[in-house]
Amino acid sequence: MRTFISVFVLAFLLFTGCNTYDKPLKYPDARRTDTEDTYFGNRVRDPYRWLEDDNSEETKEWVKEENKVTNKYLKRIKFRKKIEKRLSQIWNYTRMSAPWKDGGIYFFTKNDGLQNQSVYYMMKQPGSKPEVIIDPNKLSEDGTVALSAFSVSDDVKYLGYGISRGGSDWREFFVRDIKTKKYLKDHLKWIKFSGIAWYKDGFFYTRYPEPKEGDELKGANLNSKIYYHKVGTPQSEDKLIYEDKEHPKWGFYAQVTHDNEFLIITATESTSGNALYYKRLGVKGAPVAKIVENFDSDYNVVEHSDGKFYVMTNKDAPKYRLACVDVDAHHYDHWRDVIPESANAVLTGLSFIGNEIIANYEKDAHSEIRVFSNEGTYMHNVKLPGPGSASGFSREKEDTITFYSFSSYTYPNVIYKYNIKNNKSEIYYSTKVDFDFSKYETEQVFYKSKDGTKIPMFLVHKKDLVLNGNNPVWLYGYGGFNISIKPYFDAKRLVWLENGGIFAVANLRGGGEYGEVWHRAGTKMQKQNVFDDFIYAAKYLIDNKYTNPNKLVIEGRSNGGLLIGAVVNQRPDLFKVAFPGVGVMDMLRYQKFTIGRYWAADYGTSEDSEEMFKYLLSYSPLHNIRSDVEYPAIMALTADHDDRVVPAHTFKYIATLQHNYKGKNPVLVRIETDAGHGAGKSTSMLIKEWADMYAFAFYQIGVKPIY
Repeated sequence: MRTFISVFVLAFLLFTGCNTYDKPLKYPDARRTDTEDTYFGNRVRDPYRWLEDDNSEETKEWVKEENKVTNKYLKRIKFRKKIEKRLSQIWNYTRMSAPWKDGGIYFFTKNDGLQNQSVYYMMKQPGSKPEVIIDPNKLSEDGTVALSAFSVSDDVKYLGYGISRGGSDWREFFVRDIKTKKYLKDHLKWIKFSGIAWYKDGFFYTRYPEPKEGDELKGANLNSKIYYHKVGTPQSEDKLIYEDKEHPKWGFYAQVTHDNEFLIITATESTSGNALYYKRLGVKGAPVAKIVENFDSDYNVVEHSDGKFYVMTNKDAPKYRLACVDVDAHHYDHWRDVIPESANAVLTGLSFIGNEIIANYEKDAHSEIRVFSNEGTYMHNVKLPGPGSASGFSREKEDTITFYSFSSYTYPNVIYKYNIKNNKSEIYYSTKVDFDFSKYETEQVFYKSKDGTKIPMFLVHKKDLVLNGNNPVWLYGYGGFNISIKPYFDAKRLVWLENGGIFAVANLRGGGEYGEVWHRAGTKMQKQNVFDDFIYAAKYLIDNKYTNPNKLVIEGRSNGGLLIGAVVNQRPDLFKVAFPGVGVMDMLRYQKFTIGRYWAADYGTSEDSEEMFKYLLSYSPLHNIRSDVEYPAIMALTADHDDRVVPAHTFKYIATLQHNYKGKNPVLVRIETDAGHGAGKSTSMLIKEWADMYAFAFYQIGVKPIY
């Protein structure tokens, strides 16, 4: 009998890939204080407030010790290195962007496979020999410096580019002479959420005052200003173009119309809605004129022609429309529709090319491309390979040829050359990935949420899937800020699929999949709809025998991290593994850091009213952690340079979870160094991160990878 037990134990340990059994983890000690806040007479404790100070030695030591615990746990999973090796193999394929044209020259990006950052190229004509214009991999040895902006001057003399260091949202702008390939002395700092808008021998951009030392990654970003920088001069000589001293919390964004006649200024106070101003260029002393002064709707100037702005807006059109606005008679009563709102699809983008308008729509969470005349008459659709994501169609107005890319969950990116005159697409570049996609399929299902609302969900899996209730499922969700999650190719998901897993994406309310009504149905006092939509996606997958709670893994990032934190508090019994990434976990204080106040349009704030405070408190992941339930295995993810959702959210969340939770599952945090919210993260970092995540997930659900 002893021999039998020993063999059984040995087999179990080999299956799980662990060299020892799971012992209760000892987490780092986190000092608890008596800090508290009072909201409308309600006292709320915040014992880990000290973790908001990312510069303190105590916080740094806590981070170090937490990473030690996590790394030690992951190292025990023997198949983790095999997963990393397989991820490196899958990731190692050549990928490129659709070419775009500026000043008669074509540009594109390409990554040979495992390069940390994609390289930017230029060529005279499609198919001609390309040359490197800038290689971000040479900007740092470890790949932690990423390109964040790329803009060519109208005369193709200069390249303006921005970089981000260590994943921060702070940008630095530089200028390079394209012909001589020399880097000029121009160096602009303290830039955030800005493009490079060329005009004559310089460009417009947005910057903030230099923050106090120590506040770079957490201090509130106030007093946004638009400047004009002339190439070859120091930043100290930049000319202030626009500011609003009465509204220090407002942000401003500058763009120049293609004909160089107008500077367009977008003013924002949140992530939804914007005011719209303009200034005539080339007219000395021209004032900034205001077309729209409130923030009730979204307005985007996509073209100017013959004294008329063409504005894409959701004003009186929740699914967006294209309106024509006379520059000299821009009162809203005079606006007229060019492309009216569609009844069954959301307008998401527009390109004016030749005498036609290419309109990118979203229908049931995937792309549909419609072509109109300049007068707004519908002509035809651009035929796509199937449900997926199409983007590109950049242009110079006189062109008859443009490029776009298309991908889906099991359809690697293909770049098409599109002839506008005859509505014909031909393959320009096809991505080659060493994977047999013929064995997999994508289906779209619709399920009912708690209140009966029909929610779409994509399911990706092997064609011979058996609905036995025992398949591993990775359920992903976001549900916020009018952002749609459309089908797109992502090589890292292939590891899950080839190990028999199902990848599921629920298109939750709060996103933009069905327009502004869908978005608002998941905001403020209706935020619980988002959590219900996700919970009922899990219930659908369980009830229809796709999986069971012991095989269900969930993931979300940023606003999606908030989602994961909320649903594991509300229904911990439904999930086996949870990955809340760079999440908004403290719903009472999020508005106090960097640009967090912008999210109030979706969330509301604890200062708005007692009703809003109590609603936020009711679902805030940090404040609803329980000690009387069995949580799923949790690995929260954050990064030390995340200055969008500051890491204090995750620090306080995991410290509270480790203190309160009494169960047997691990509750860990993975804290990346020299990384931020996610954009620009190097390939090597991504491979290691996903190797850790897959190892953790497979180990918890009892699946031994095939490698």
